[in-house]
Amino acid sequence: MSYAYHRIIRKLVVAFGNVFNNISLSRYDANGVEQEHFLVPIVYGGKEKYVSRLEGDPNLDKKVQVTLPIMSFEMTDMTYDASRKLNTNQKLTHAGGAQNTTLAVYNPVPFNFDFELYAYVRNIEDGAQLMEKILPFFTPDYTISVNLVPEMGIVKQIPLILNDVSHEIDYEGDYNSKIRSIIWTLRFTVKGYLYGPVSEPKIIRSSITNILDDVNLGETDVVIKLRNGRGTYLIGETVYQGYSYETATATAKVEYWLPAANTLTISSMHGHFVTSSNVIGYTSHSTWIANNYSIVPRESATITITPNPSNVILPNNYTYTTTIVES
Repeated sequence: MSYAYHRIIRKLVVAFGNVFNNISLSRYDANGVEQEHFLVPIVYGGKEKYVSRLEGDPNLDKKVQVTLPIMSFEMTDMTYDASRKLNTNQKLTHAGGAQNTTLAVYNPVPFNFDFELYAYVRNIEDGAQLMEKILPFFTPDYTISVNLVPEMGIVKQIPLILNDVSHEIDYEGDYNSKIRSIIWTLRFTVKGYLYGPVSEPKIIRSSITNILDDVNLGETDVVIKLRNGRGTYLIGETVYQGYSYETATATAKVEYWLPAANTLTISSMHGHFVTSSNVIGYTSHSTWIANNYSIVPRESATITITPNPSNVILPNNYTYTTTIVES
């Protein structure tokens, strides 16, 4: 198995985080006048990590701890998506390899990547404002472009699907104490793909096709293995089976006669030759008993296709030279 690392999972993680980067919030006084305007930072990390840091700061104002609001996210799971399966034997090609050759990679394997986004806020107003800045863009999906395999020029449209939203309020102390923190949790599914190694396939310099006659059309040769007979068949003469030529049940023309092997090759057949019956030559009067038959399709044409020029290097333009030889 060839080594391949396109950093696709890392790219999906970074792309997911960038969607929620540069979100800003405002705070207002009782008269609706804006007092503060600030960016909400986002970092990669699990929920438990930041909850434990919050618990170490009862007043939520120690500089060595966490200043709210803040968001974090993490990838929680990845599963194969059979509903998006492609033909894994088909290759994608792209001009751009060494010496302007063509690169190729097999169709990708679809995977669903589960993400969770956490928003830690100090009050209800901040959380509600943050949700109103995020949720309207998901209906329930939001599509982003990700350059998955740059050397192949593969840029995929990746849907981010919002599955559900929930929040929890963490109180500190007794019932009359102030709200300590509010944590919003948004769960997403990212419809991604994973690609295998990129290869440089060889260019086909020549293609030869042999066209054979259809056995059912009668334009084929039949080889008859003979036994217990006499005479020598003549090339081109007519042979038949039956009491006489006029009442023959089958007729044909002799193509080859190999007496050393007791093998007769015939063509242009009419009727059906059968085993254990005499095959009689109309001119030579040769008579041999047919033992068995084998059908050999006759080659009627050969088509040879080569690029012009033959030493073409992609992605340069070129044509084809087609040569047809009929038998």
